[in-house]
Amino acid sequence: MDFLTLVQILDSTLRLATPLLLACLAGLFSERSGIFDIGLEGKMLIAAFASAAFAFVSGSVWIGLLAGIVASMLLSVVHGLASITFRGNQLISGVAINFLAAGLTVVIAQSWFAQGGRTPSLSGDARFAGWELPFAIGPSDAAAAGRPLSELIAQAGPVQQVWSELISGHSILVYVALVAVPATWWVLYRTRFGLRLRAVGENPEAVDTAGISVIGLRYAAVVICGVLCGLAGAYLATALQAGFVKDMTAGRGYIALAALIFSKWRPWYALGACLLFGLLQAVALRYQGVRLGEITIPVQVMESLPYVLTVIILAGFVGRAIPPKAGGAPYVKER
Repeated sequence: MDFLTLVQILDSTLRLATPLLLACLAGLFSERSGIFDIGLEGKMLIAAFASAAFAFVSGSVWIGLLAGIVASMLLSVVHGLASITFRGNQLISGVAINFLAAGLTVVIAQSWFAQGGRTPSLSGDARFAGWELPFAIGPSDAAAAGRPLSELIAQAGPVQQVWSELISGHSILVYVALVAVPATWWVLYRTRFGLRLRAVGENPEAVDTAGISVIGLRYAAVVICGVLCGLAGAYLATALQAGFVKDMTAGRGYIALAALIFSKWRPWYALGACLLFGLLQAVALRYQGVRLGEITIPVQVMESLPYVLTVIILAGFVGRAIPPKAGGAPYVKER
């Protein structure tokens, strides 16, 4: 493996890890407040559909992004009503949201676009374009030189290859996801809101005794979760791909939950866990049809590799992951 190939794999890792990271941070806010959310998959899926549909109809990716966030927040509020207001089982509510999103997106897409449960392909201003950072070799340089971009990058030095291939050229949502990690750490560990949010996930009775609304804090966490899931779903449909297709999240919400447990509900560890799972996906996509001697490894084996290794990592390498003490339990105020 040469250096450029390694850089390209890391570039794919970053792109594939972005929706996982946004969804993982979404779950972190929710579960830190004591609300377990297995419905990350469903909220990402509804956001992916809404963003692609509205981006196509309006011709603006920003309108699509807003629509995706709103759709995800609506499902988050539904989960909040079921789990916080009506004190229902949080896991059942999350599973119901996943089923609802899986069916609703296909039905609406078929009724709206009549293309078998998918949206038309997005192009132009309906998609997020990559940011060409200063001093990076980008499409404009390739057009000026009249040569393929890959050829220009291959002839550049190692530092320029890293800057042009790995750092530059991503959509804005990739950089938003990376900035969201230190922002989440700062909110949770350096603000009064974060202190109260963590406290309500550990001991809601003490928070209530201090005169702080447990319900208000948990709804705030659920709404933040909806915003981040909306960003994750919109990224899938308008940046990583060019439109919505049935079940396009492909289990990413569950991998994000696995990354959340692997990171033990800590933002910086969540970044490392998501990059690890993104790397597994990047390797699986790049090395399909690999031959070992006379044996060709089936494509299905490579595609299942990230999920299999996720189970192995959680089973053997995480150790004891202790969730928030009040997680999963509805709060009943004492009278």
